[in-house]
Amino acid sequence: MRLVIVGGGIMGEALLAAALRQRVVEPQDVTVCELVEHRRLQLRSEYGVETTEACEGPIRQADVVVVAVKPQDIGGVHGALRDDALLVSIAAGVPMRRLATHFEHRRIVRVMPNTPAAAGAGMSVWTCTEDVTPEQRSFVSRLLGALGRELYVSDERKIDMATAVSGSGPAYVFLFAEALIEGAVGIGLPRNQAEELVWQTILGAAVYAQQAGKSAADLRAMVTSPAGTTAAGLLAMERAAFRAAVIDAVRAAYQRALELGEG
Repeated sequence: MRLVIVGGGIMGEALLAAALRQRVVEPQDVTVCELVEHRRLQLRSEYGVETTEACEGPIRQADVVVVAVKPQDIGGVHGALRDDALLVSIAAGVPMRRLATHFEHRRIVRVMPNTPAAAGAGMSVWTCTEDVTPEQRSFVSRLLGALGRELYVSDERKIDMATAVSGSGPAYVFLFAEALIEGAVGIGLPRNQAEELVWQTILGAAVYAQQAGKSAADLRAMVTSPAGTTAAGLLAMERAAFRAAVIDAVRAAYQRALELGEG
């Protein structure tokens, strides 16, 4: 299985590291195409894979090509894939019809991963064209499973929806964490202690939620005693329209994903 990754940035490296760690592919079977020289040297040294600036040659020889560049850079990626090769794109907002036109190819997978994939805790939502074989779908499932959790959807529109939720979601969480840390510092906690409390609280809440099998509303109610400290804090958040702000953020991100798809 010859794998070519076009783009050696955060997500490209996350996918490379996970694929090698889980033995989905071997280093000698991977080529990373990257424009920045110091990144090529770094990836070659750390992972033992072939790196190159030009991608046309490697793409022609690949069984699987992963396009891991920014959406606006898709037009700069050139190369003719073999008819039986698989094209996997993680470029946000770029629909399969545009990929099919640009690459003149039919076996296409579109993925929306997220940055926690770099820690093996990602959420990848994906779909594919009807031309993708069962064997290729199985490979994609293994590849994305190495990054964390993966979810196949048959409706491509759900990829744009996932972009606004799991794709952008880590940034929403980081902003919330940033505010919670500042709040803790503001009432007198040293910053290092505030950071430890906040990150472990977020991690613990997520793990507990996955294990408890209850809705977010039920979990919130379990923490909230009548007239207690949590109730007072939640009331302040509701007065500040916290819930509405999050909903608006998801809608804005979704709209932007649709705009990128039209571009």
